[in-house]
Amino acid sequence: MGISIKQVEHVAKLARLALTDDEKATFNEQLNAILQYASKLDELDTEAVEPTSHAMPLYNVLREDVVRPSLSIAQVLLNAPDEEDGQIKVPAVME
Repeated sequence: MGISIKQVEHVAKLARLALTDDEKATFNEQLNAILQYASKLDELDTEAVEPTSHAMPLYNVLREDVVRPSLSIAQVLLNAPDEEDGQIKVPAVME
């Protein structure tokens, strides 16, 4: 299966690229080379390979959820640019 010049023109149109005839021919050649290289994967016997979503096993590294002392509301409000009724006051984003 290869890519035709018409398909290169279609992709260029979708990407809003204005290509010359030489560029279309170059991209056609390059895309066909990529597809030919990727088709080599069809030669591999993958019957005994278990499906995976990643090549390497992934594990979440999470710290233990431990309750620790935190800042008091008074300490937090000391750093706030504006405060009202014990809460940080921010500019309105909606009218």
